[in-house]
Amino acid sequence: MLLTKEALRLDLPLTATRLKRFIKDYVEKTRAKGIVVALSGGVDSSTAAALSALAIGGNKVLALSMPEKETCNALDTKHIRKLARKFRFTLERIDITNILQALYESIPAFDPSDVVSKGNIKARTRMICTYYYANLHNRIVVGPSDKSETMMGYFTKWGDVAADIAPLMDLYKTQVRQLAAHIGIPIEITAKPSTPQLWPEQLAEDELGIKYELLDLVLLGLENFMSAEDIATQLNLRLKLVEGVKTRWLSTEHKRRTPLTTKIEYRTVGKDFRLPYTPP
Repeated sequence: MLLTKEALRLDLPLTATRLKRFIKDYVEKTRAKGIVVALSGGVDSSTAAALSALAIGGNKVLALSMPEKETCNALDTKHIRKLARKFRFTLERIDITNILQALYESIPAFDPSDVVSKGNIKARTRMICTYYYANLHNRIVVGPSDKSETMMGYFTKWGDVAADIAPLMDLYKTQVRQLAAHIGIPIEITAKPSTPQLWPEQLAEDELGIKYELLDLVLLGLENFMSAEDIATQLNLRLKLVEGVKTRWLSTEHKRRTPLTTKIEYRTVGKDFRLPYTPP
């Protein structure tokens, strides 16, 4: 296949319709009263929140903004409020600074210099708050994960990836940006550099070591069983870079799976004990 921008081009009206139908259908079948979504102000969470509002109505969508003192910035706050007004969903702000400080002080082995472990505490704290509100109001959690970051394992296990449904998980980052623009998310959000907001000045592309526009094409090639050599040749990239992407994709498979267990009984949870995803 040819790895060009056109290969990632979506039928945007059809994609939007399918995703809204998927969200609405799941909410109805689970008999939930609505949706909770963690909203950072980035393109993924903004698209997840907006699609949820378009699918079931903004009055049934609660977006949680969960800033903390190390990464909070006025621009994200402005974008979040603008999005809430445009798509008419409910917005609640929870400053998690004090929660995090209590956790840091309560963990005997806590090491503030270990920014990754500390950052993962932030992601998992946001997950706890999100699910608390979902439990409290009998709602489901809609996650913002996209395909690029999921394939690369670029997320916190049991943190930002935790959700009941993840409508965007089969769309690469550049495709999410296409969809976001199509449904009316402001350009200042769609064009904003991606960050997990786990420590100051953290940028996703810096950590991934490649721009999303190229990463998505590399991943598309790998998804379609192309060799690293063919991908590198088509995209005029160093073979080492493509092989690095492939290695990271394969080595992070454990983050995308349910916990493994041994095969003892006739049918085993997560392996061959498959049930409908919603109640009959």
